[in-house]
Amino acid sequence: MKKSKLKNKVWFYLLIFAIVIICGIWFLQILSLDLYYELSKKSEIKDIATIVSKTYTSGDYSEQLNKLSFDKDVCIEITENNSIAYSTDSATRGCLINSREINNYKLEFMLSDKKSITYKVIHPNFKNKTLIYGVKIEDGTYAFISTSLEPIGSTVSVLKRQLIQIMIIVLLLALLIGNIISKKISKPMEKINKASKEISKGNYDVVFGSNSDITEITELEESLNEMAIELSKTEELRRDLMANVSHDLKTPLTLIKANAEMVKDLTYKNKEKREKNLNTIIEEVDRLNLLVEDILDLSKIQSKSVELNLEKFNLNGLIKEIINKFEILCEKDGYIINYEGFDIDITADKKKMQQTIYNLINNAINYTGEDKKVYVKLFKINDIVRVEIIDTGNGIDEKDIKYIWDKYYKVDKRYKRVTYGTGLGLSIVKDILKLHNFNYGVESKKGSGTKFYFDIKIKKI
Repeated sequence: MKKSKLKNKVWFYLLIFAIVIICGIWFLQILSLDLYYELSKKSEIKDIATIVSKTYTSGDYSEQLNKLSFDKDVCIEITENNSIAYSTDSATRGCLINSREINNYKLEFMLSDKKSITYKVIHPNFKNKTLIYGVKIEDGTYAFISTSLEPIGSTVSVLKRQLIQIMIIVLLLALLIGNIISKKISKPMEKINKASKEISKGNYDVVFGSNSDITEITELEESLNEMAIELSKTEELRRDLMANVSHDLKTPLTLIKANAEMVKDLTYKNKEKREKNLNTIIEEVDRLNLLVEDILDLSKIQSKSVELNLEKFNLNGLIKEIINKFEILCEKDGYIINYEGFDIDITADKKKMQQTIYNLINNAINYTGEDKKVYVKLFKINDIVRVEIIDTGNGIDEKDIKYIWDKYYKVDKRYKRVTYGTGLGLSIVKDILKLHNFNYGVESKKGSGTKFYFDIKIKKI
């Protein structure tokens, strides 16, 4: 399909529209005018015949019929018992009602059982088309109405000349208006296209604004401005992600290398120091494995290549098992995890729900306040089971809340290595909950801690 500029398209379609309108007018006003005029005249003289019938039977009719004949420009004749009871002045009108040429038609009609009849004949003297309508008023009484069809000919000639002039004016106006409209639409679109190319080059600071008064273009510009802002944030997050992942990989690799060299060169004969170096290597390898596993899990979930293994299990028991995994951390560093719950069975992917709750509790531990307290709650609202994990930390600004689910997102935009985990936990939580179609969210105020929650709808049996 051949491509062309928007302004050319607008101009072309407007021109085609004008031509179609002109052709339609030409057909209706010129080609079909004779037929339309004839049909209109037939309808008109039928109405006149009805008036004539009512007027004649009323008694005093001569003056009224003369006026009707003059106003409607028709000839009227009433025949009663084969003799003319009334007739307009036909000599000046070129009527055929009382001429010999029409007498045979009139006689044939009066001898028939028909109540009305229409004739279209050519006047022998004036050579014009004449329409004659006959109607039976009562037994032995007939009315005939005649009207000429020819005056339309001169009108058509005038209309043709006028229409040619109108056609030229309309085409010129179509060209002018098409040019104005195309510029009004295409100029803002050209600016939008130019700005879009800047975005494709990585310049996300571009602003879409053409000062257009067209609602759709204005809304498009607003959407593109929002897109540019989100792309800018995404690009910033991507750079942060690369920096953070690189940092998370570099630190343990550096420690592994350093401890391995110490074992090789210095401590290989000292059992205690050798064991310490080897334990450090093992811990850092475990940290690397955790990071790789989180990245792989996140990649699988986001690529939608993961299928849920749904099963029925006790959510209360699962949460207690997860909290027990933090027991050593609580004893060693003084963290306190308060739990309130009740026995409830749910249907979900148990392994992924375990990962979700673990990540949320781990995140709460990393960012809780100086009291090192974390609250875990399991309760029911109607047919909804809600899980809440609450910390007592500094909280999050409202403007930052929607970004915390992003990978490695930091509210203060500075990298700070978390105490436990890889920085991908909340992103994994979000994708797992979306995979289950569970409602989730976060509530937080600066200086008042943060509450993460998700809801599980219990199916009624």
